[in-house]
Amino acid sequence: MADISHIIGHLPLSETVKQNAVEVYDLIAQAESHAHGVEVSDIHFHEVGTLDAVADVTAVCLLMEMLKIEKVYASPVHVGSGHVHCAHGILPVPAPATAFILKEVPIYGGSVQGELCTPTGAALLKHFVSDFGQMPMMKVEKIGYGMGKKDFTAANCVRAMLGETVSNAEKIVELSCNVDDMTPERIGFAMERLLEEGALEAYTVSVGMKKSRPGTMLCVMCKEEDKDKMLRLIFEHTTTLGIRENISNRYTLARRLESIDTAFGRVRVKYSQGYGVSREKYEYEDLAKIAREQGISIDEVVKAIENSRK
Repeated sequence: MADISHIIGHLPLSETVKQNAVEVYDLIAQAESHAHGVEVSDIHFHEVGTLDAVADVTAVCLLMEMLKIEKVYASPVHVGSGHVHCAHGILPVPAPATAFILKEVPIYGGSVQGELCTPTGAALLKHFVSDFGQMPMMKVEKIGYGMGKKDFTAANCVRAMLGETVSNAEKIVELSCNVDDMTPERIGFAMERLLEEGALEAYTVSVGMKKSRPGTMLCVMCKEEDKDKMLRLIFEHTTTLGIRENISNRYTLARRLESIDTAFGRVRVKYSQGYGVSREKYEYEDLAKIAREQGISIDEVVKAIENSRK
């Protein structure tokens, strides 16, 4: 690793490119260290340590800087299947180092016999990709292909599309489960805990269950990074034995919160805008507080505020 860092560090490139290249190789070194059970400083690179491999990694880092990429998305990684011959002998696909690097990354095998993802490719993906999954909605400007020399039953290529996203859609996870043996109080407490821990939304729907029993479907929406936490909380606070998952795109209006001066004092206003729509709404808690203090209805509070703003 010290030799690799020395080579990269003396290249006439920007510090960002050199740092990215070293970090990519550090991922490989960590994987090799784990596979061999030795310190990172004692790792000896084989195929991935040759000068052409260093050039490959550094060139990718240089091109990423030249393209000024803001965010990288990638499909789940097809690693291939079978065995591969390398410096360590015959190893299963994916190779141990590749498998270690791709931890927490969605991968799949399939019928293609051969190594479709190497430690170098895995490290580049792990370093640069922000999200693995479906391609986001985007206006494609350029398309590039990288072709491999081996012939498989499927096209041996990598395709990259460069473009701009066309909406503010974000991926959310919808988790749902059915229960028929919980009191309304316990369901309410479960929803409170889920919302306190970061759920974007939690709601219930009345459903008919097996044996004609009435039940409740609990639905929870959350960010992908919060999914495991939400799953744990649902199992902890409900009696369900199984949870369903659905990945959705959520489209939202841009929102901001401001405070305005009124005859009743400061009141917060929620502004939302986008898709040709513009709205504003007074914060409910502020309206309710004024209504209680003044002994009037919320409608009267809103009417007084509106008249004072004309």
